[in-house]
Amino acid sequence: MTIKRSTPALMIGAMLASAAGPAIAADQCDRGWAGTIRYTRTQSNANTKTQQRISGKGHETTDWSMAYNYAAQVSVRPAPSSDFSLGRANIEMSSVSTETKSANDLMVCPHERTVRQMSGHFVSKTQTRGSGSNLEADVHIGLDMDGTYRVSVGLPEVQGMMSGSESSSYSGQCKPKEGRSLKTPDMPSTIDGVRFSSSGNDRVPAGDPNRLSGSHSVSSFGVTEALSWTLRRCGGDLRLADLKFEHMRFPTWEDWHEIAEQVGTIDGNIVRLKAIVANDGPDEKATTVKFRDTYKGDKWNGSRPDGLLGEVSVTVPPGEEREVLLQWDSSGFSWFDDGRPRFLQRIKAEVENDGKKVDDLTRNLKIAPKPMILAHGLWSNWTAWQSWQNYLTTSHSFDWKAFPVGEKPEYGRMKTGEEIGNTGPTNTIAQNADELGRYIEYAQKDRNAWHVDIVAHSMGGLISRRYVHALMPSYADGKPQVSRLVMLGTPNMGSRCADLISAPLELAGRSMEALRELRPSVVEKFNSVNTERKGVEFSVLAGNPMYPVCYMLSANDGVVAVPSAIWTIEDNEQASVLHTDMISAKVFSDFVKPRIATGPGKNPGSGSSLPAGPPAPPARMMLLTFDDSAVAEESFTKIVRIAPQSAMEISIPVKRARNLGVTFTAAPDISAMLIDESGVVSAKNEARTPEAAQIFRSLLVDRPIAEGRWTLRLENDGEFEREVVIATWARPV
Repeated sequence: MTIKRSTPALMIGAMLASAAGPAIAADQCDRGWAGTIRYTRTQSNANTKTQQRISGKGHETTDWSMAYNYAAQVSVRPAPSSDFSLGRANIEMSSVSTETKSANDLMVCPHERTVRQMSGHFVSKTQTRGSGSNLEADVHIGLDMDGTYRVSVGLPEVQGMMSGSESSSYSGQCKPKEGRSLKTPDMPSTIDGVRFSSSGNDRVPAGDPNRLSGSHSVSSFGVTEALSWTLRRCGGDLRLADLKFEHMRFPTWEDWHEIAEQVGTIDGNIVRLKAIVANDGPDEKATTVKFRDTYKGDKWNGSRPDGLLGEVSVTVPPGEEREVLLQWDSSGFSWFDDGRPRFLQRIKAEVENDGKKVDDLTRNLKIAPKPMILAHGLWSNWTAWQSWQNYLTTSHSFDWKAFPVGEKPEYGRMKTGEEIGNTGPTNTIAQNADELGRYIEYAQKDRNAWHVDIVAHSMGGLISRRYVHALMPSYADGKPQVSRLVMLGTPNMGSRCADLISAPLELAGRSMEALRELRPSVVEKFNSVNTERKGVEFSVLAGNPMYPVCYMLSANDGVVAVPSAIWTIEDNEQASVLHTDMISAKVFSDFVKPRIATGPGKNPGSGSSLPAGPPAPPARMMLLTFDDSAVAEESFTKIVRIAPQSAMEISIPVKRARNLGVTFTAAPDISAMLIDESGVVSAKNEARTPEAAQIFRSLLVDRPIAEGRWTLRLENDGEFEREVVIATWARPV
């Protein structure tokens, strides 16, 4: 073994002292280095060539590929009573070269008139494998006067074995020809030694000159050589050789894979913390490894004390290394408890001997928030959520991903009517729950996330509840797949607007399933069946800015009454928000985000700054319409079609009542005016206004009504024929 002397440590100490003060020089050590050096060499090549056969009636294609992998782990130890370093290497090497030929020809056999397709397939494979353990290796850590250093390693030859195989097969020959399969006997082979070094541009850390870590790689002509190292000196017999993190690859539990530093993991994943403990001394050592979350070096929280994630005891024989594993739940660690984004977690491993810390190592772990699944409601589609990825990015980072259901329909698409006024066929809630489940699985695979959050608008909340009750899988970590379901304006007790509009469609034999399933009587049956929450936290926002619509005589959002939205959900809030404005940026920041962006020490909950509403109505309006003991009656329904750029009038019979309401569904380019018997326009809802963008549109005349006939005038300002479904309601005297 060749032994090379490093630049004297005291000289380096003097150099560092001139730059950083005498305290650093005092910390210098004149012993050799201990630690681990890893070297890898990989090569992958492939080539395809096609040429014409000699006969001119066929072709021959040759595919060649080669894969070479060489890996060495070198255990570095200080030489006794010197500043030299000694190395022992474990080496693994494999190389596979495969050549495949496929030939085809067109020929006419003797005594035949038809042309035959003849082909042959040939495979030749050569493989070399070799390994060696506890082999002497040259190690050199050279420190330069300018504060840079170079790590070099020399690896010995390794004995291996070479083997090969050949196979052939034929088809279509005039005289049948059998293929063959041959194997070449194993032959001894020598794998050359390797010498490789770092660039020499790495610098000795001024704050800790006795610890070096880094990596260096070079790629050329398809060959990549890489060197990484973790080294320490004068630290006692026990040291931390490395600290790594692993997570399970969804959807296979216990399928552990190392976490790439730049990619990180997802909030809620179980992370396996892996510390490598080395014993450089002559005696067996029993030690304890403690894993902590540390804030040291953090700009805003550097003074916070370290927390304890767990501890594991281990015994390490002399001159050997041992892995120490701890499974840690990362739930909440993409956020601080005050809602600020937490871009990475600093995790520290500490080695203790006789109750005293003898070494520690800190690594950064990037943790992104759970994927947010976005479930739309009635007469909607994924485009309703187009702005939400931007909300998530600006709130945390681009690693917080939104998954609007249906954006990539090959992974799942809910059918709830697509756009306002469409009364064509739809899926049932149960069918849409199946589609939602497919999309959740797609999001989990895409992000390698074991847990997700759902934000659902309107009917999307019922679809999500059905999924949680009937389809949501369970995992071995005991946590629900869906961490939180945030519902925005969900009709958890149904919508009276659906009652009004679904009835005429059902009478006409054109029942729209998505609309029918929102009727209060149908939702009541739904609630009696879909009762399981399975640990999923439910939240709901109820809108309350509207005066009576759809014979809802209490505060509502234009579609859903407040009691229907709140139902039995403990975490609820009311706000002056219309149903169609529930997916706005303000609702996200004031209601959704405080419930999703929760740190490990904070329970999700309120924090909304949305206006509570509703504004106080005039006294007479309060008297007539906000008396919840009153009962409204449905009296007249009709389905009409109106040509583009035209108008039509509908005669409506009315009974004596305390008020009169007309609810209808129509595209935004339809205007409606309600005209009383004297020809006075008593209420109107004009095209292309905010009111026209509502799912259900209502006209209300809040005064005593005499029996007679009124007129509903409809105007179509658009370029297409439109269908309008109409229903009237009134509060009887």
